[in-house]
Amino acid sequence: MKIWNEAHVPNKITVNHLEKISNKIFESNRITFSDDELPLEGIEHNRALYLTVKCEDSMVSRVLVDNGSSANICPLSTLHKLKTNTERIHKNNICVRGFDGGEKDFVGDIMFKLTIGPIEFTMEFQVLDVVVSYNLLLGGPWIHVPK
Repeated sequence: MKIWNEAHVPNKITVNHLEKISNKIFESNRITFSDDELPLEGIEHNRALYLTVKCEDSMVSRVLVDNGSSANICPLSTLHKLKTNTERIHKNNICVRGFDGGEKDFVGDIMFKLTIGPIEFTMEFQVLDVVVSYNLLLGGPWIHVPK
């Protein structure tokens, strides 16, 4: 949205040209995987997808990709490992529930600059005081996995 709000579009641009520009913008902000990158069992596998990403100035391993999750999660322990100033956490009254329906200890949300491959993202994370097997969880609709 920031790009669209700040973009200057000439009056004489054609619809086709505008569509091509839009597609390039959206493609550069999505992670995709080809069929040859799938495990032998194909798309029916149930293996977790973990990435290593650059978060701010640190490399973070065990970043879980879960496009079934509606939120990006940063455990409080990861925040401490990144030596991030807790003053960056924005407090709010969001209620976060786990798969079991139980409420989780919500600390607040924080914006991080992530670099995944050649692409930079600025993403909001919900900071939770939980014990989990990942360092960050990337959820939401920005992940695209082939069908």
